[in-house]
Amino acid sequence: MVDLKDMFGGGGERGTFLGLPAAGGWDALSADIVIFGADCATPYASVGAYCAGGPAAMRAGVAAYAGDTGRVNFDLGGPVLPEGVEAVDAGDLPTDPADAPGNRARIERATRAVLGAGAVPVLLGGDDSVPIPFLAAFDGQEPVTIVQIDAHIDWRDEVQGERLGLGSTMRRASEMGHVERIVQVGARGIGSAGMEALAAARGWGAHLVCAHELDGGGIARAIELVPEGARVVICFDCDGLDPSIMPAVIAPTAGGLSYREALALIRGVAGRARIAGFDLVEFVPERDRNGDGARMAGQLLASVVGIIGRQVADCR
Repeated sequence: MVDLKDMFGGGGERGTFLGLPAAGGWDALSADIVIFGADCATPYASVGAYCAGGPAAMRAGVAAYAGDTGRVNFDLGGPVLPEGVEAVDAGDLPTDPADAPGNRARIERATRAVLGAGAVPVLLGGDDSVPIPFLAAFDGQEPVTIVQIDAHIDWRDEVQGERLGLGSTMRRASEMGHVERIVQVGARGIGSAGMEALAAARGWGAHLVCAHELDGGGIARAIELVPEGARVVICFDCDGLDPSIMPAVIAPTAGGLSYREALALIRGVAGRARIAGFDLVEFVPERDRNGDGARMAGQLLASVVGIIGRQVADCR
């Protein structure tokens, strides 16, 4: 079988995303974009750390193209990174399914370190609870708008007695004083949310653009819901994508976003606002199919890093 890395000159010898330089340490961050991973934050006892190994799988998914960020990415119409923009990979944070408080503290601390260095954090997950400490780290700065791309709204107040788990991510985000708006795109099918959760989301003021609306101008409407000039954190759950292209999720649900729709949404948000952070979570390696999901995640992340890099370059 032909190995693409031999054809394309990649290989990811460093073991980093796209073969990017490794970060020099959390106390000496010097880059415009910092990528890091976390396998879990607050897993439910009934499912455990079901996304363990997700960040490593996503790095492996794009390894064939590693080593030269100057080659053309046709999703962007130019090189992966603009000249002069630096991105680094800080590796994966240590996590322990039995130490949820410690996991959350490490994720929040790492995110604060990236923001404190003036860089944009890109977090690879990891279960759906990982965004809670990630988002918490944005306090003390300008308010943020969250754009969530997900098959679920994640607005349950608690599940199995846990209020910081995967089903409560946006509910907890809505309680953060620095979160001023939440736009949720891609909800579909029969999910975990009951009517109380939906009512709570609507009562808070969350803007829902369900998947069935996307064919009727929903992408454009979602983009318009983002205030011009806002600081945006994009929380992307892999199950926001259709399972035909992203099988590596815990609850595959038909009718999700295509790759082109996802990229059009992210590109449109970037055209109105500044992407201050990005996370891609709920990648379940054992559910992948021939590495298809990992390659999809890697391609999407490469394009997102390029979009953020172009914003960085435009601000100079």
